[in-house]
Amino acid sequence: MFSNAVVISFTFGYLALLFAIAYLSERSSFRSKKLSSNPIIYSLSLAVYCTAWTYYGSVGRAATSGIEFLTIYIGPSLIAPLWWLVMRKIIRISKVQRIASIADFISSRYGKNISLGSIVTVFCLLGIIPYISLQIKAVALSFDILQSPLHNIQESALPFFQDTAFYLALGLALFTILFGTRNIEATAQHEGLVMTIAFESLFKLMAFLVVGVFVCYFMFDGVADIFQQASSSGLDHLFVLQGEHGVSEWFWMSMLSMMAILFLPRQFQMGVIENTNERHLNTAMWLFPLYLLLINIFVLPIALGGLVMFGWGNVNADSFVLALPIIADKSWLALLVYLGGFSAATSMIIVASIALSTMVSNNLVMPLLLLSKNFQLRHQHRIGNILIWSRRLAILAIILLSYIYYRMVGPQFSLVAIGLISFVAIAQLAPAIIGGIYWKEGSRAGALTGILVGFVLWFFTLVVPTMIYAGYLPESILTEGLFGLDFLKPDALFGFGELSYITHGLVFSLLPNLFCYLVISLFSRQTSKEHNQAVVFVDIFKYSTILDTSIIWKGQAYIRDIQSLLENFLGEEKTKDALQQYVDFKGSKIDGKMKADPELVNYAERLLTGIIGAASARIMVASVVKEEEISMAEVLDILKETQELKHLNEELQQTSEALRNATASLQKMNETLLENDKLKDEFISTVTHEMKTPITSIRAFSEILQDEDLPEEDRNRFLGIIIQETDRMTRMIDQVLDLERFDSGQQQLELSQVDLSILLLEAADSMSQVFKDKNIQFKLMLNINHYFILANEDRIKQVVLNLLSNAAKFANSEVILKAHLEDKTAIVEILDDGKGIPAEDIPYIFDKFYQAKNQTSKKPLGSGLGLAISKKIMDYHQGKIKIERKGTYTAFQLVFPQINKLTLPNINSENEQNTHSR
Repeated sequence: MFSNAVVISFTFGYLALLFAIAYLSERSSFRSKKLSSNPIIYSLSLAVYCTAWTYYGSVGRAATSGIEFLTIYIGPSLIAPLWWLVMRKIIRISKVQRIASIADFISSRYGKNISLGSIVTVFCLLGIIPYISLQIKAVALSFDILQSPLHNIQESALPFFQDTAFYLALGLALFTILFGTRNIEATAQHEGLVMTIAFESLFKLMAFLVVGVFVCYFMFDGVADIFQQASSSGLDHLFVLQGEHGVSEWFWMSMLSMMAILFLPRQFQMGVIENTNERHLNTAMWLFPLYLLLINIFVLPIALGGLVMFGWGNVNADSFVLALPIIADKSWLALLVYLGGFSAATSMIIVASIALSTMVSNNLVMPLLLLSKNFQLRHQHRIGNILIWSRRLAILAIILLSYIYYRMVGPQFSLVAIGLISFVAIAQLAPAIIGGIYWKEGSRAGALTGILVGFVLWFFTLVVPTMIYAGYLPESILTEGLFGLDFLKPDALFGFGELSYITHGLVFSLLPNLFCYLVISLFSRQTSKEHNQAVVFVDIFKYSTILDTSIIWKGQAYIRDIQSLLENFLGEEKTKDALQQYVDFKGSKIDGKMKADPELVNYAERLLTGIIGAASARIMVASVVKEEEISMAEVLDILKETQELKHLNEELQQTSEALRNATASLQKMNETLLENDKLKDEFISTVTHEMKTPITSIRAFSEILQDEDLPEEDRNRFLGIIIQETDRMTRMIDQVLDLERFDSGQQQLELSQVDLSILLLEAADSMSQVFKDKNIQFKLMLNINHYFILANEDRIKQVVLNLLSNAAKFANSEVILKAHLEDKTAIVEILDDGKGIPAEDIPYIFDKFYQAKNQTSKKPLGSGLGLAISKKIMDYHQGKIKIERKGTYTAFQLVFPQINKLTLPNINSENEQNTHSR
């Protein structure tokens, strides 16, 4: 047929085409031209369901079981009209909760449980890796057929470094990594991926239809001729509707395929995560079944034609699609068919590996890392990179493990056998998911037990026989039963041998799974978190617009901690946009120095869920939030109180306008009192919070000095740190006392005539070495000469030094100190070329304990009191302090009034007399 070089060239040329489609699609999405936001593209992407199993395996199954192959496609076609009820609900839940995988979905539903998400991930890996391996098997088999005689194909005969399938697997891993892990947000749409899968769906359909038409109308005289020759060859049994195992086989296989189309990780990825509009389901509900009809319309004619041409057992029935063009000497058609099968296989490998890598990173890697407090402290700013690389390495590992499985086990089983075993594995998730979205009483214990029981029985009934056939386990298990017990035969459990191998495994794994889920859920108690999630999942259309206010949460958190946590994953700009969306939705501002309300905590957790999964997000939020468990009694009390408040509100709305005006005045006074009380509590809480850091350091180093025999150098260094932290506490206490005296009006200062120009020169001289050490250019532009103000020299110098020190912290390369007169008023400006302060933070810049956005309560760059004290000092002197943006500079401005207009509070009579005499 073709030389090795030709087939390899077309194979990798096709991969290059996929790269080009993905790359151009990604570029168009950056220009706001998202081609994937189209219902037809979405529907075609769902055809990732049709893998190499459909392309090759359906023909192979039809050649042995007749029209029973249709059961795998009847199920999805029957359930498609119900997508508006089932799949739409799953999509809505996933979008609102920012769920990124099937494991996240189950974990989030049952209280965001780490163990449940991890177990589902492990089981999905066990179930899907063999399925990926069958795609590699199909590609390798078709590759060999193009180059070898049809009757002399030896699978896996070459060492891996000479196996083309190995390099194809590496190429697919590279493609998947490039276009599947570019965004840290696992819930983000992959424009290039969706367009590539849609293209492959069209390509494999076109190739299969072309070969179907060729076989029916060029190799034979139409479909009727094929059936007539098949009947003459004694193949009448393949036309029988009931099949070998009766109606039960059709029922159970159809049920299995219904669950597969909903819950296979690749279908969840394309149908849920990549969905951009729920209304696209309206198109998918008819277009996807039509696609299944078209891609299967020639399956039985090709299978019968292959049996007529090759007879029984001479050629692998899975390869009939490719073998028939070869025997007809149609080389280029055979190459087109090969590329169609390659397309079917690659689409599944790409999407499945992306879905599984997300599950691995979110439910295995991140929880293990984040449970380590030491890891969080040392690597919290690198978590984003760690997350991305964990997904990339997971993709590579998954594809390589699939290749290893193909080399070790795959050659001994048909495509259909491996695919159906994977289908049954994923079906074990159905009770937990369907029960989770329609039954509020479904509990974590029930879901966990059901899934564990189901997967153990799946492994015993379906996987163990494959290991026996492959020679890894003794045949006695199959013939005599486990432990020699006849009723524990894997393929005929409890003596039920009349079912087919796959149906037997499905029934004896899924039904016990369902039973355990229902019974244990009925007899187990839900936690408050489980109850919250159950209510939200079951009634998602009610809560989708008010989710954050609907989730009951009790605890304490600071807004700056929540903000810092989000910045570690989203970056500063995206965090700013996300919080602004929250502000726009809620209609109130976020004050960085205040405590976070439950709505903001829930909102932040949902943002993190879209990146690292529900369980990991729970861990990260818990690291900065002190949450208290809520009993079910409290939940019921809160719900009761909510209903009472709602009823009261309805009554209040019926009162007259005059009564509302009267109560508004009282309410305003009450809010003022509450605000003052809140500020007092917040002040005390923040001071305590700020004092903990130096105290912790002092205690830690003191204990080291007490317990350890350290070198003199280390002892001196630790003592120096203790002294520095003690000085830090002293400064903070002095600042707090200063603020208290200013606020209470007890602060009294000695005033005198001060030459402002000399004061500024002295302050500049004090800071000059600091600017030199930081390699910052410092400019002086003083256009005042002997301008006197009535002030306390030390306090005004304190203000100037504080502003110069802040400028030194945040400047990139330049700081300017300017002064000039304007209408006989002195104006002093300190400018720096740093990144500046966000406009929404400016109203709060002079509040107590204000911190810039790149700081947290854990590692502050300052106490947050300096600017507040500076404001008090300027107010005391009847001056002003302001901030504004001037081009690329941030400018702090000090305004000093004329000396003859200055009148100050709390000045003793002696000072007044001195002023008049001057």
